[in-house]
Amino acid sequence: MENQLPGEEVVLSTNRSSECFEARLVLMAAGIAAEAVSRDGTWLLVVAREDQNVAIAELDAYRNENRDSAPRRRTADPVYEAAALAVFLYASVLMIVAVLAAKSTFGFEWFQAGRMHAGSVVAGEWWRMLTALTLHLDAAHLMGNLLFGTVFGLLAGRSLGGGVAWLGIVIAGGMGNGMNAWAQPAAHTSIGASTAVFAALGMIVSHGLRRWTASQEKPFKRWSPLIGGVLLLAFTGIGGERTDVLAHVTGFVAGLLIGWAGSRLPDRWLASRWVQSAAGVTAITLIVVAWIVGLGAAG
Repeated sequence: MENQLPGEEVVLSTNRSSECFEARLVLMAAGIAAEAVSRDGTWLLVVAREDQNVAIAELDAYRNENRDSAPRRRTADPVYEAAALAVFLYASVLMIVAVLAAKSTFGFEWFQAGRMHAGSVVAGEWWRMLTALTLHLDAAHLMGNLLFGTVFGLLAGRSLGGGVAWLGIVIAGGMGNGMNAWAQPAAHTSIGASTAVFAALGMIVSHGLRRWTASQEKPFKRWSPLIGGVLLLAFTGIGGERTDVLAHVTGFVAGLLIGWAGSRLPDRWLASRWVQSAAGVTAITLIVVAWIVGLGAAG
């Protein structure tokens, strides 16, 4: 072999010069003399025959160390269908209820029948936990929840699918209102989709936590979704004279719980159009049934 002297042995053969010179540096750092030579486009790393076994062992140890310490790449999160459609239905429901309530349709006082009244909820009027999510004080209140609900709902829908995400958001929003009712004085009242909006944020955080905690990243990075979610909750959910801060917090906590369960559903379920459709229909049905019961009780 050209460029190889008697008494020398090849410990590495590669087509990449960078790999050959990197291996040479490894051996030199271990005190082993080595030469990199090129022959017909192939790079060879040669050492003295008496150093052959030690050199091979050093290179093997170096490769194993790099393989173990290399950061594990996260697989790309799957993106599921119908997120945009679900957001459109969310906006449609809020707009329809706003019109019906403003016109006192069917002769009912929708705000009186559907608001979250803590004492009534604790007394068993469960429907208020859901109907209150669809009522708003004015156009500005409605538009704010449409904006944030669209953003958070779209992200949740892409992570879990439109139907499953919004079923989870409705359930978590209702749970948030329920927890708020138990924590507040009996006379406390509140309305608005913001409890559900922050439930959506909690679900997004739970989904992110599941992905990161399964990785080998540093603790700060693994918990970064929760840190970011809490900061976003503090930035957007606290402030304003009419803001029910506790409802935002309880919605976020409920979203974390429901999101934890949703993120553990099998991928084949989340990818199923039948499952997503059934979940979406169930979400709308819960709202409709809650209003039927609430208006019936008010009549």
